[in-house]
Amino acid sequence: MERRTIGAAALDVGAVGLGCMPMNWAYNASQQRGDRSLRTVHAALDAGVSLLDTADMYGPFTNELLVGRALKERRAEAFVSTKCGLLVGDQHVVANGRPGYVRRACDASLRRLQTDVIDLYQLHRADPEVPVEETWGAMAELVSAGKVRALGFCAVGARAARRGGPAHLHEGTIRQLERVQQVFPVSAVEAELSVWSPEALERLLPWCEARGVGFLAAMPLGNGFLTGTLTPGGGFEPDDPRARHPRFTAEMMAANQPLVAGLRRVAARHGAKVTPAQVALAWALAQGPHVVPIPGAKREVWAVENARAAELVLTAADLAEIARLPAPRGSWD
Repeated sequence: MERRTIGAAALDVGAVGLGCMPMNWAYNASQQRGDRSLRTVHAALDAGVSLLDTADMYGPFTNELLVGRALKERRAEAFVSTKCGLLVGDQHVVANGRPGYVRRACDASLRRLQTDVIDLYQLHRADPEVPVEETWGAMAELVSAGKVRALGFCAVGARAARRGGPAHLHEGTIRQLERVQQVFPVSAVEAELSVWSPEALERLLPWCEARGVGFLAAMPLGNGFLTGTLTPGGGFEPDDPRARHPRFTAEMMAANQPLVAGLRRVAARHGAKVTPAQVALAWALAQGPHVVPIPGAKREVWAVENARAAELVLTAADLAEIARLPAPRGSWD
């Protein structure tokens, strides 16, 4: 698989990563199986994927434990990204950026991941009660201590940011990034980026590119919509967050089918085995050499399919056709 070097710390990763969250948290709980998820991680590593993205809040904690089981056997092949800063309670999530908590959270993640060092430690969300510089300073100390190789920053959630309108979607994140850059270099930023959520192209991606900061494209398959495998009106399990998102109502999914149809047309030109999901991932890769999409996957076949998207090179005509597709309808809010 193609390699990409991102960030001030010259992080070496495969062109496509693996988002581990869906394996045992949030999406389709009835389909989550520990042994199958472990096989999926191994299949991804076999296919050349190196970046494994998780967080202590996923589960909580169980996702890191899952990744740790794989790392126990294959640590040298993996690039481990995990996150701190969010606590999961009953029906709520709160931020905690206190330096003491950050230090304890890192030690706990190291134990669950069964590793001596975390390659990329990301701040999941800034705590409004703690100056972000204090949180980031504590994370920088972890680098000095040899527990972490590099630091990353997750963009403010779309729900909160979109209240200011699309033009201001990432302004809050950029202000925070400017502040923490004065404390310790940001190696990577993780934010949503896909054919149906391209807002990061406006301000956030150029900010990263200008500073040599890597960009981890979260939800590059539109939470599964861009795979073309979801049926409008098919419904979701009650605990699946898509069951409550306006974009995943039967009406909105039907309205956005032209996006999937466009990806299918492009895929067909590249061969019968090329899928809309691979085209969506190739589109994300085409946005810059510092972009690494991190699609989620619960099954081996999907992890391998996603990895092979790195071999698909879209032509200028392909990219122009995708750019002409109708703007996605609906909103996450």
